[in-house]
Amino acid sequence: MNAMPEGACDCHVHVYDHGYPLAPTATFKPPHAPADAYRAVQRSLGLSRVVVVQPTGYGFDNRCTLAALAQLGPGARGIAVLPPAVPDDDLAQLHAAGIRGVRYMMGAGGLLPWDSLQTMAARIAPLDWNINLQLDGRTLPQHEATLARLPARLVIDHIGKFLGPVDGDSECFAALLRLLDAGRCWIKLSAPYESSRSGPPDYADIAPLARTLASRYPERCLWASNWPHPNVAPAPTEASLLAWSLQWTPEDAARRRMLVDNPAALYGF
Repeated sequence: MNAMPEGACDCHVHVYDHGYPLAPTATFKPPHAPADAYRAVQRSLGLSRVVVVQPTGYGFDNRCTLAALAQLGPGARGIAVLPPAVPDDDLAQLHAAGIRGVRYMMGAGGLLPWDSLQTMAARIAPLDWNINLQLDGRTLPQHEATLARLPARLVIDHIGKFLGPVDGDSECFAALLRLLDAGRCWIKLSAPYESSRSGPPDYADIAPLARTLASRYPERCLWASNWPHPNVAPAPTEASLLAWSLQWTPEDAARRRMLVDNPAALYGF
């Protein structure tokens, strides 16, 4: 693999620190994975930018994520979990701290309901933030119209996270493609283990989806490690996950888009 281009970004990591209490809604006890431990991952891969995504385990308490942004410095941005009634002054303070989006986790541990999505998107759009959405991609057709109308930009996690057999002709994958066609949606080529049934190292059942996304939407793809891979055993190496995603973007220009240009435009680096 060639050297990483300057400004390469990991667009989805979680920071866990035992110094911060878990929320009552936490669904598991996470590992101790502080920001300084992630620095080793950055150095090993040649990355200089990162997006820290608020874990579900801390609920609406974003202190651990904000502390990580402060520690990781100007090359870090964050995605928060915020109550729908968050004051405007708080949004401004969070923006100054490096937050660039709100996480909607529609699986276990998620706190924000679908019916708050439109209002939240309208509130964060003036800040140029994005909605970071994780869902079972098989449900995309029933939510497609709502997602297509969002006034804020949309980022969908983990190749769509289709939690069941899906191929390139499936209607749920077609819904994802239509959202990407509209030009306001981005997709993370990340964490194939979240939905693959065939497993590592090839994730052969998910590979055709990633290949299609990378070849058809180079301006909409992001890469992420999903470090520290809680509840995944054995945990993959970040290098193997990066290599898996980069195989779909063999040209230097496409890699630079996914690793540098797209994150810079989306997260304001």
